[in-house]
Amino acid sequence: MAWGVAYLLHIYHLAFLDLNNISLLSAMETKIISKENIKPTSPTPSHLTTFNLSAIDQIIITPYVPIILYYPSNNGDNTNQALERSQLLKKSLSETLTRFYPLAGTIKNDLSIDCNDIGANYIVALVHGRLVEFLQHPDHRLINTFLPCVPSFNESSIGNRVTNVQVNIFECGGIAIGLCISHKILDGAAAYTFLKGWSNMARGAEEVVYPNFTTPSLFPAKGSWLRDTFMVLGESLLKEGKCCTRRFVFGPDAIARLRAKAESNGVQRPTRVEVVSSLIWKCAMAATNEACGIQKPSSLSHWVNLRPKLKSTFSNHLIGNIVWISNAVCLASEETPLHSLVNKVRESISKINVEFVEKAQGDEGSFAMQKSLQELGEITGSIGAIENYGFTSWCRMGFYEIDFGWGKPSWVTGIVAEGAQVFIKFVTLMDTKSGEGIEAWVNLDESEMEILKKNQELLSFASLDPSPLLNGELGALGA
Repeated sequence: MAWGVAYLLHIYHLAFLDLNNISLLSAMETKIISKENIKPTSPTPSHLTTFNLSAIDQIIITPYVPIILYYPSNNGDNTNQALERSQLLKKSLSETLTRFYPLAGTIKNDLSIDCNDIGANYIVALVHGRLVEFLQHPDHRLINTFLPCVPSFNESSIGNRVTNVQVNIFECGGIAIGLCISHKILDGAAAYTFLKGWSNMARGAEEVVYPNFTTPSLFPAKGSWLRDTFMVLGESLLKEGKCCTRRFVFGPDAIARLRAKAESNGVQRPTRVEVVSSLIWKCAMAATNEACGIQKPSSLSHWVNLRPKLKSTFSNHLIGNIVWISNAVCLASEETPLHSLVNKVRESISKINVEFVEKAQGDEGSFAMQKSLQELGEITGSIGAIENYGFTSWCRMGFYEIDFGWGKPSWVTGIVAEGAQVFIKFVTLMDTKSGEGIEAWVNLDESEMEILKKNQELLSFASLDPSPLLNGELGALGA
């Protein structure tokens, strides 16, 4: 290990010099210094070399679940220590992949994963700058450079590695761990399970995370109708243009005011996710209508986590996509007061209940899911051209608890679709570090975003792209 760290340090001192060794790279530039495969410690048994995907796994059109965890340096940390931590990450990743064996494979086709132990793609990159400076003034254009790959709707995932990791080491010794794991086998909750297992292994925690791979038996794939139908629906949501990503942060006080506003108009105990989703939907609709010059009907599709509605004892460690889609519709002629939209969102999500989840399981489960998709298609089809806004919530999933042995992350982000020419209007809701606020990562067409980020109703509850650092936290962070 000592030789490996010394070699990487040598590369580090050269990495920020050009060929003439006279000029530094531009601020925050990222330079890859190593790539390797991290294979599982033990080979996968021969009877497990093909992992069949569930019916829900097969309909996911997004190629990867991207996530970045930012760990600023503590007092006394340096690049040498960060490189040693990378060695620990590699060793513990190898051990973790033995239990999470499909994550060490490649995408065979739309139906299965080849558990061939090819390993995770592991990249080490050096960043010219200090992490705390980035966290004080985060530049969205840099975020994707911390990921091992940039997902695209235009590319086939067949043959790709399931797991890709990029460890970004800043000059101060801070680390940003970027992951792109195939969405074919992981949703947000499953990604947390993997990260918890990996981080527990890294710091030698007593709790061992044992993943549950029974999802394909809970939601078995029966034929291609469900997949083909959803692919048509999914492709209809793709937009061409220029995507713009912005982050709107709702503090706990603002969320309390939103909830009180909805309650005062008859909504009983609205949740954080319901009121934030509804306000963004309302303001995004207004931005789209202003940009288009006409009133358009719209829908809000929310991915709903099914785990709390399962009777399985091990539902929290289930690996796969354990989600289904709800759909709320607002006609062009309808008024859009907040409480009305909250009721629509709540009603649509309430249909994804225990009864639905029970019907969706087993050999006959695909019929329940087919019926759900048919109803969605009939509703939107009867309205005509409709503008859809997709939502997913990663709130309360615990990403800020991921500790590899040097503390918990100061920030957690996903991908930024800035500049993408093919995209989906999509909103990802994530916790703030305190756990009480919500960060909404909003992806819209550039012209619509220009209108949205000036919406006074939205800005009365949310801050646009503030520093993720909490008040008083800066003094505790290393330089």
